[in-house]
Amino acid sequence: MIWMSWRQFRTQALVGGLVVGALAAYLVMTGFDIRDAHAGYLAQCQATGDCAGAMIRFVGDYRTRLLLLAGVFGLVPVLIGMFWGAPLVARELEAGTHRLVWNQSVSRRRWLAVRLATVVLAAIVVAACSSWLLSWAAAPVDAIAQDRFSTVNFGARGLSPIGQAALAAAAGAAIGLFTRRTLPAMAVTGLLVLVALFVMPNAIRPHLMPAHHESRKMTAAAIDQAHGLGTLGSAPVLKGIEIPGVWVTSVSELLTADGRPLDPKIFDDCLMRAPKTGATGTFGDSSPCLESHDLHLDIEYQPNGRFWTFQYLETGLYLLLTALIGALMLWRIRHRT
Repeated sequence: MIWMSWRQFRTQALVGGLVVGALAAYLVMTGFDIRDAHAGYLAQCQATGDCAGAMIRFVGDYRTRLLLLAGVFGLVPVLIGMFWGAPLVARELEAGTHRLVWNQSVSRRRWLAVRLATVVLAAIVVAACSSWLLSWAAAPVDAIAQDRFSTVNFGARGLSPIGQAALAAAAGAAIGLFTRRTLPAMAVTGLLVLVALFVMPNAIRPHLMPAHHESRKMTAAAIDQAHGLGTLGSAPVLKGIEIPGVWVTSVSELLTADGRPLDPKIFDDCLMRAPKTGATGTFGDSSPCLESHDLHLDIEYQPNGRFWTFQYLETGLYLLLTALIGALMLWRIRHRT
């Protein structure tokens, strides 16, 4: 049974192996290129005494490329679910070839368990290799940038891709079992895996551990460090608040000293009709105007030191869902023709 499952799966495995091999070769070259550049910038900064500026330039040289690579590898679970998981059972049921196996000495459950285990294990191997290579290539940049908690980077590094790939393969197989049609199963699987990869970082991951809280006074200098000023609905907010060494998960609207939301009219006046002070910061005279109202933000964040704890928790959640899907499939195939 194991040999037959492998023979049926080997073409897909070969294609996947070739793609991963090509990406691996590119990542190896990129990793050595990053290390050579890092050594060059270190030599340069030691000569000039400006190591902080040199490291900023070094990260800037590779940030976009690594972000694109993380995005590409983030799609691996989607492809695994569509092209490995969805056809696994649907193709057999659609063609009727499952009857030949079931009329032999192999039980339905054993047939399904072996086929599912083959694809899930192959998906885990592919995801583990791609995650390790990307993490190795990006290590010098990650050590300086300290942004591994960002949505795209977190999902493409560490253990999380392993759980994503396992869940995608199992979900695709389950959808194929229930729809009994290959192409619809592939389409539905691709959509559902994309939804899962969006929901996890935005709705679930921030709540896997209790967040730290901080009330930050909004001085003119602190306001100028934000990426933008604007409104969310009618609430005045600062956009893109960052704290070094942490993952900011939630930022309140602008609050007054007594904890009440800032009056939108006051916010608009500071944006459009701020008194002239000659301020030269990012937002000009608007920053001193807002500072004069004694404002603060309530911020929730996760320290970067929790990165691996979050990786373990998230991967465990993915694997638990994978096991539940497998159990559901085994129950379904036993009780339904």
